[in-house]
Amino acid sequence: MTGLFLINVLLSLAWGAVTGSFSVVNLVFGFLLGTGALFLIREQVGTSAYFSRSGKIVSLAILFIYELVLSSWRVAKIVLRPKIDLEPGIISYPLTVDKDFEITILANLITLTPGTLSVDVSDDRKTLFIHCVDVPDPQGTIDDIKNGFERKILEAFR
Repeated sequence: MTGLFLINVLLSLAWGAVTGSFSVVNLVFGFLLGTGALFLIREQVGTSAYFSRSGKIVSLAILFIYELVLSSWRVAKIVLRPKIDLEPGIISYPLTVDKDFEITILANLITLTPGTLSVDVSDDRKTLFIHCVDVPDPQGTIDDIKNGFERKILEAFR
């Protein structure tokens, strides 16, 4: 998988050399052309998994943007209320992901989402501690993360 991404980057650099311009826009265009070329020959060289995984990573990015907008809206509503009535707390989230980079991605996605902050990971890497600005239903929050970010991470990287 990494090898195909490297080939795509090399195709982009080859495009830059052929056109004589290594501007960011031209290299991105070359990357897109390389992606198209790899897509056209996907069955002959076995790049189908590359495109499948790329689609799943894009799906994870779209979910993150959706959750970012939704969480920003929730936090804005909390801040704009005349009387702020919150139930903050730290929840212990049981991890399904077990690889370091998967835990890091999950913790960063949670931290980048307004209203939540990844605080710590247990020594056995089985639990992630998350601070939530407002958590009236801890189990609902755990279920949302498990069925959202964690499921998409597992789909994209396994």
